Amino acid sequence: MSGICGEAFVVLAPLTATAQTVIYGRNGLAGQGSDVSEVHFYPASEASGPVKCDSAEVDAAATFSVILSKPAGVWGAESGSNEKGVCIGLTFSEGHPVDGKLNATDLVRLGLERASSAAEAVDVLTSLSAGAGPDGESKDSPKAAFVICDGSEVWLLNIVGSLWAAQKVTSSSLALKPGLSVGAQIDRSSDDLGEKLKSGGLWDGSGELNFGGVFGLDATRSWPGSEPGAEGSYGLAQIFESLRAAGADQKALSSHVSVLSGGGGLSCHWFTATPDPLESVFKPFVFTPGAKISPLTKAPEGESQTLLHKLHGNRKWEAVGDLLRSLEGTCVDEVNRFISEHSGEPNQELDELMKDCVEAEVKFYR
Repeated sequence: MSGICGEAFVVLAPLTATAQTVIYGRNGLAGQGSDVSEVHFYPASEASGPVKCDSAEVDAAATFSVILSKPAGVWGAESGSNEKGVCIGLTFSEGHPVDGKLNATDLVRLGLERASSAAEAVDVLTSLSAGAGPDGESKDSPKAAFVICDGSEVWLLNIVGSLWAAQKVTSSSLALKPGLSVGAQIDRSSDDLGEKLKSGGLWDGSGELNFGGVFGLDATRSWPGSEPGAEGSYGLAQIFESLRAAGADQKALSSHVSVLSGGGGLSCHWFTATPDPLESVFKPFVFTPGAKISPLTKAPEGESQTLLHKLHGNRKWEAVGDLLRSLEGTCVDEVNRFISEHSGEPNQELDELMKDCVEAEVKFYR
């Protein structure tokens, strides 16, 4: 899959309203792929035979449960989370996929299925992407940029052909547009990165190596809406506001938010599963042994749209918007209260949380 992009926003402690928490948000952006997004849940599984991805086949491995936001009809994902509290988002992809090599959306899904921490996800993605590009690097090599989070740390990973660079985020907030997000702070990289860039004529070796700068693809952007400021002030309402403010600037597709607990508490993941966050509502999901989501967020066999997307497309927002936003606000309050009152152990009361919210939303569109 080529041309899938998104804007991502991350807030870390001490700015988050809850201690030991990382908040991740992403808006998908219109590109070369489908404008229809599906949300799929896949339970954990044991290894059983080769895994057939969209663009390649890889060896099997045991997988964690994952929830994925994905373009309709794609095997991989553009954003998602797993039961271990790891979140991966694709912010940029460019270039034609190489036959027989994993593409960017394949890597998002495989990373979530196989990694139990953000740092391990960097290992998984870079191992799987080894040789993902053609021999020799150029400015035309396939490119991809990922944001990788857990409840304790955040990494940026950029891959260009067979070269890669990763940065551990040390700031308290981060706003990214499509582009290569790793600059001069390179904490991990493929072997002999500087030498290979020089031998490929991509860098002259003078000054400090800036990975994104070498390719002229800077990813920094200003914060939309109210920028995170005071300690302990940024929570769900604020990340929803930020994504909606960013979505007002350009056509945004579906949105994903994860509040990742680093202190043993429950993590919660929120998806619109519909385009335009200004006229969409976020629905919550929590990993439990019996988790289920609504079939309305998946395109039926042989069809290109989900039923939720189709009904949302015919919405009369001026008639239902206030009611749906009120429903979203009530849901946020109830989920936050439940999480604050319970330990990190999954609870069967949350098994059908997202399913119930999707089906409640649909009633407003019929």
